[in-house]
Amino acid sequence: TCSSLRSPKGFPKLKNDTFLRAARGEETEHTPVWCMRQAGRYLPEFRETRASQDFFATCRSPKLCCELTLQPLRRFPLDAAIIFSDILVVPQALGMEVVMVPGKGPTFTEPLKEVEDLLKLRQKVDVTAELGYVFQAITLTRHSLEGKVPLIGFSGAPWTLMSYMIEGGGSTTMAKAKSWLYRHPEASHRLLRLLSDVIIDYLVGQVAAGAQALQLFESHAGHLGPELFQDFALPYIRDIAQAVKSKLKEEALPLVPMIIFAKDAHYALRDLAHAGYEVVGLDWTIRPQEARAQIGKDVTLQGNLDPCALYAPKEKIGELVKKMLESFGTQRYIANLGHGLYPDMNPEHVGAFVEAVHAHSRHINKH
Repeated sequence: TCSSLRSPKGFPKLKNDTFLRAARGEETEHTPVWCMRQAGRYLPEFRETRASQDFFATCRSPKLCCELTLQPLRRFPLDAAIIFSDILVVPQALGMEVVMVPGKGPTFTEPLKEVEDLLKLRQKVDVTAELGYVFQAITLTRHSLEGKVPLIGFSGAPWTLMSYMIEGGGSTTMAKAKSWLYRHPEASHRLLRLLSDVIIDYLVGQVAAGAQALQLFESHAGHLGPELFQDFALPYIRDIAQAVKSKLKEEALPLVPMIIFAKDAHYALRDLAHAGYEVVGLDWTIRPQEARAQIGKDVTLQGNLDPCALYAPKEKIGELVKKMLESFGTQRYIANLGHGLYPDMNPEHVGAFVEAVHAHSRHINKH
């Protein structure tokens, strides 16, 4: 249960460290598995917990975040938990208002339109004051997990957050945000730098609160081509890894593994392999062998089953998982979907996916 908040120190001893070992490139008996958006609307108990609550109010309740984070672990033998939160809490910390509109998704009441709008943003963010509720949720959840599996913290990456802040919500083209990159490169870099600074402090704060790994979501990488990615995404992705690690060292905090997930950025895998992350997450649009060839042997891969494969019958899911494991190999690999779970997915099929990863990887390792 997610009741009382004990002292941040004195966390329970970790019982299953398979995910952390795989992230660091150590040998594992089975391939660890978790799912992006594993705490989500596909679970009836999630819908029940969230029913009467505003989405961002839920994010601000450490107790509810803890409960939602633990729900999938009660059902499935997952090898990691990821804290229930949202990437848009960072723009909120910068002073922007975001509301969750039913049927439409997250919506900014006043998106950034002109370069002058950057002045409305907080230029210095005290992450503990603005995002302390996430840190409390992490600490509470880490205790409530009782050492069952490691807890992952996360943030959106600068370009993805910038695109939301300018578009005001989801977009199929990101034309407004991309027009900034072409028309206002200096202002774009100012905004990306400001976001990076907040993200760095935010991620370090998550580790201080008890996160045992961190994932950076560059969900909108697919809207950029190689040049724009090189100029406006990669430098900040690199900076974040480097700065987080040096601050963790300075503050004598654990050096946790970091994962970069840049969706649809198959054009940048070589660069991402050298960006300072222990793990590179992959979407389903890349062949495992190709990804391994580009990324090399010193970085762990994570992914990349098409989420829609979970609509298939359970036997078919098992076959697809087996093929995926044979392609990636069972070591230096974390099984996952190539994107998050969708709300209409059958929980039993998620269970079939998780169990297939464990069963097939154990079998491959034995033989």
